[in-house]
Amino acid sequence: MDVDLDAVDLTDLDRFARGFPHDVFTALRRESPVWWHEPTEHTPGGEGFWVVSRHGDVVAAAGDAATYSSHRGGGREGGGTLIEDLPTGFAAGVLLNMTDGPRHHAIRKVVTPAVSPRAIARLESDLASRTTAIVDAAVSAGGCDFVVDVAAELPLQAIALLMGVPQEDRHRLFEWANVTLDYRDRDLGEDSDAAQHAATEMLAYGAALVAAKRRDPGDDILSAMAGAEVDGEPLDDLTLQMFFSLLIAAGSETTRNTLAHAVLALAGAHEWELLRRDRSLLPRAVEEMLRWASSTAYNRRTATVDTELGGERIRAGDKVTLWWASANRDEEVFADPFRFDIGREPNKHVAFGHGPHFCLGANLARLEIRLVFEALLDRVPTVAVAGDVEWMRSNKHIGIRHLPVAFG
Repeated sequence: MDVDLDAVDLTDLDRFARGFPHDVFTALRRESPVWWHEPTEHTPGGEGFWVVSRHGDVVAAAGDAATYSSHRGGGREGGGTLIEDLPTGFAAGVLLNMTDGPRHHAIRKVVTPAVSPRAIARLESDLASRTTAIVDAAVSAGGCDFVVDVAAELPLQAIALLMGVPQEDRHRLFEWANVTLDYRDRDLGEDSDAAQHAATEMLAYGAALVAAKRRDPGDDILSAMAGAEVDGEPLDDLTLQMFFSLLIAAGSETTRNTLAHAVLALAGAHEWELLRRDRSLLPRAVEEMLRWASSTAYNRRTATVDTELGGERIRAGDKVTLWWASANRDEEVFADPFRFDIGREPNKHVAFGHGPHFCLGANLARLEIRLVFEALLDRVPTVAVAGDVEWMRSNKHIGIRHLPVAFG
């Protein structure tokens, strides 16, 4: 299908209202893999940005934090990882995913032990029991809203465990995170009353939790952060509160959407029966689920110096968006990329990003996906979509709000 690139507006969220516009990015990879997006009426700040769509270019930029910063560059006051500029000192330069260099490395060093393969393995028995209870409840009903009743539940319970959040509070946090990530009632660069209220409530909850961890630390990530020093100084309350908000959102949203996309791909497909018969296929299938979903569509960087990428001259201060979801369908890297292939090997997907900002939660996400599908495959001969799929309205997160399913 031909796509008129002059008419493409990646800041018009209606283009993403039924999932990722793969037709647009197939055309971009073919015709203009590093493409200048002119500002439109929907573009925050009325400022254009670069769109990087091929796997090789995305990996090259993501691996070069000195040239492509997650914080800021080229004299730009704001920055961050969204298309819209976020203020330095509040989001950019404070949130872990919006820092670079020694500070980013130092904070990751504090967090990494809690999400190492060994640490995640210690959680497996507990998470497996939780998964059994979640899936049993859904299967006994004969069907469910898979997003709400299954896909959201295990990641929420897991991130609450890791962060030292009381389990009874997890659904409040889920609602706040959803409202801030879903542009149901607003456009890019805009706030709504609901989004402002959710963000305020999340920060207030985080502030109270940080204070509690400082007084009485536990065996959790937030306590480790509260007791850590970076450059000889304790981390300030704002950094801890923003870290809390980041992990609640990232720890629940991305895995939830990967699970939902995977069930949508497998519903009624013969691969479901293949996986039921041969569980040795599941590790590769999990990697294909991650590639297929690519639940984080893009991350923005800011050029710190004049440079070149994909034959295009990029100026210091330019916004550069790296589209993981497009890289994961690159025909030059993935054979038959629009086929869901549970045996795909090799599978060089970038669903967890690449380079110094590679996702801290990758080990946990893989475990959660595997546990949910092991439980489903043990109990469910078939799964079918039983109603309309409702998508999130966002160009940042390829999310599904509701996915009704029936279990055979």
